[in-house]
Amino acid sequence: MYKKILAPLDGSELAECALEHVNAIATGCKVPEIILFRVVEPIYSGAAALPEGAMMYAELIEQSQKDAELYIASIADKFKQKYNIPAKSVLANGNAAEEILEYVKKNDVDLIIMTTHGRSGVSRFLFGSVADKVSRHSAVPVLIISPPGCRIATDQPV
Repeated sequence: MYKKILAPLDGSELAECALEHVNAIATGCKVPEIILFRVVEPIYSGAAALPEGAMMYAELIEQSQKDAELYIASIADKFKQKYNIPAKSVLANGNAAEEILEYVKKNDVDLIIMTTHGRSGVSRFLFGSVADKVSRHSAVPVLIISPPGCRIATDQPV
């Protein structure tokens, strides 16, 4: 059924909650390819317009890129060790939702498994929701995981 699963990760422990679900589906469906995907979003700074600020800005971008590369490679190694399933690590630069959707389209991904941070109200308006954007615009199924502690439990029906 599924041949490629994409798991977007943002560097947070909440995002990594999706990995158990990736393992379960990959094992149950005998999925041959797992892609762990990290997007480095642009860093905007007014200080970049100053000569000394430009150097610091360039160093900040370079360090952000290196950190993301180390992170995604490390998670791929841990995933293989924990679940005995090899995972490919991929790094992209740009807007997270757009990069995820573009990768899916160009690489014949069958399923996206990702978490939501559970933002609502003003914080969702300010930061947006990558999971929401991906699920609304994806041509493939998207499994959105709401990690423990992400939402406040209520007794009211939804």
